Parts: sequence; structure tokens; C-alpha cells
Amino acid sequence: MEGDTLSDFIDDVCGESRLRVEDDLGDGFVRLRSSEAERRQAAQDIRSSEDVVIELLRNARDAGASRIFLATQKTGNERLLTVLDDGQGIPAAQHERIFEPRVTSKLDSAHMDKWGMHGRGMALYSISVNAEEARVLQSEPGLGTSLTVATDTESLAEKADQSTFPRFEQEPSGSWAMRGPKNIVRTAAEFALEHRGDLSVYLGTPVEVAATLYQLGLASLSPAVRAFGGDGTGIPLVKRLALAAGPDDLADRCEALGLPLSERSARRILDGAIAALDPLTERLAAESFPRQAHRPSERRRNSKNARSLRLAPEDIDALKRGIGRLMEPVAETYYLEAVGEAEVIVGQEAIRITVPIRTSL
Repeated sequence: MEGDTLSDFIDDVCGESRLRVEDDLGDGFVRLRSSEAERRQAAQDIRSSEDVVIELLRNARDAGASRIFLATQKTGNERLLTVLDDGQGIPAAQHERIFEPRVTSKLDSAHMDKWGMHGRGMALYSISVNAEEARVLQSEPGLGTSLTVATDTESLAEKADQSTFPRFEQEPSGSWAMRGPKNIVRTAAEFALEHRGDLSVYLGTPVEVAATLYQLGLASLSPAVRAFGGDGTGIPLVKRLALAAGPDDLADRCEALGLPLSERSARRILDGAIAALDPLTERLAAESFPRQAHRPSERRRNSKNARSLRLAPEDIDALKRGIGRLMEPVAETYYLEAVGEAEVIVGQEAIRITVPIRTSL
């Protein structure tokens, strides 16, 4: 078969299916034939930030990832979503092509899952035509991928309540059902539960994800590799932050991965002052179920008051404004400036408020 291309081989073996292949792009990637109607329909498949999230997670899953890290941050009307994974990776020549319609490395793996048909080579195209920016930041075969998407929430909507953490309620049948607004965290949580045992999903701010990746690298790379790893050639993407020589180097490496943060935050990561994230499934087990400490009679007596806390959007906005006012003297003292809105997450056991910052010097 010397000189044959991938599409030639498919033509010979698959007979009628050869009509599906328009072009062999190399590196195991092909472009499938598609109609203008298909492209128009694909552009309508993404209607919200939550739709973008599920497609990015499915894409990482199909690339064989065992760990998926989702960093999200909102600044004004811009929603930043960065996904890093330890999957198969993408050859450099395909970094831009994967956002074209019908480009895929999974020729015969289109399949249905809980969220519909996937593997047709249209998901990343659908994201790109609805986003302000969508691009591969870093990826190499066998070493994972970092992909970032920026959207304008004025044109691509999202749930107004992005703060409420999902909760579980027991049905009369005894089964448990997830409740709460179908926001980004619930979308990621449903995906994590669907694939528990196969992969782990981590969700947080860019700083929290960076701290998690740094700790992962520390735990899995030897001191010699960390000292002489240089630019990280040959080292999985999700472990490279542990190669940082100092706060400025760590901040630069994070920026290159789509995780913007200040040198001050980088210093706190290096000092171990920012805890690593737990997998979403562990967070759900800890935060989303009613307390089990009450005796059955007490649970029945208090059942009317056992609902999870939910804050009205105007109260969440008031919290954000209040935190902003409280931060002003602190920011002035420590030469800080905010880089995004405060994130308010309402769980069953706590309200978590995160204020992204950077130094203003």
C-alpha cells in the first residue's frame, strides 16, 4: 500500500462509505463531506455557555482523557472557559483545522450519549462560530490539550444564576435526583457523574485550577525532572506547571495554558496557600446531599426546613458589590486590582466567594 493515503485505504475497504471522506488531512485526521444545511444546523447547536461546556467536556472524553480540568471566569460580559486534559493530544498542523466543519480523527466513532449525537466533527466548529474566540493554546500527541473559548454573554446566553451548587433530593421512590439551575457547575457535575469511574472532572477559577495542576505535577514528577525539565518537552501538559522556577515563571506558564493569574497568586500557589480542587464527584458527595447526622425522627421533623439555600440574583449582586467595597482598602494596601467579577457559589453547607486579583505594580 506504499503511497496510499488514508482516504485511499478507506475507499478500498469501505466501499460506499468513501463518499463520506472529502479530504485526508494527515496525522489520522480527515474532513468529512458536509452540506451547507448541516453547517447551518451545527451553528444552531450552541445556544449557551452551558452548551459550550458540555461539548468541550465530551471532546476531551473522546480524546481518551482520564482527567479534565475546567477553568471558568467571567469579566463583564466575557465568559472565559479553558479546558485542559491528559488525553491523546492534537498535532500542531491540526490546531486550527479542528475548528473547521466535519474535521475529525474519529471517522467511524460517531455515537449517541446522554447529550445527543457526538463524533461528527461538528462540535468545535459549532463552538467557534458562536464564540468570540476559540483556539488550541497548547497540545502535542500523547501529551494532552489546552483549549480556550471566550464568549460574549450578551450574544451567547447563560443561566443568570451561576452561583448555586447542585443538590440532591430524595424522591418518594427512594432514588436521588439532582436539583438546581442548569448552570455551568451543574452541567459539569452531570457529566462527571455520568462518567464516574472512567474519568475525573475538576472545576474552578483559573487560580484554583492552576494550583491543582501544580500540585499534580509536584506529586508525580521527580525532583530531578522538575529541576531540569526546562520547557516541559515530553512531559504531559497537566504536569508542566510544577517545572516553574518562580512566581513570574509560573504566571507566564499559566497564561500560556489559558489560566490568567497574577504573580501574587502564583506566589501563593508555590507557597501551598491555595488548596488543590477535589474532583467534582467528591465535592458532590460532600456538599450536595442533606446532612445524614440527624436521626430519622429529627429528619422528618425538620424536613420542611431542609431545603438548600438559594439566593435571589439581586442578593448575589449585592454580595458582589459588598465584597468589592470591602476589597478596596485591602487592594490599596497590597497594590491589587480585580481581574473579574467575584464568583459566588452557594452550596448546602457554605457560601464561597472568590475574588480574582492581580498586582497593579
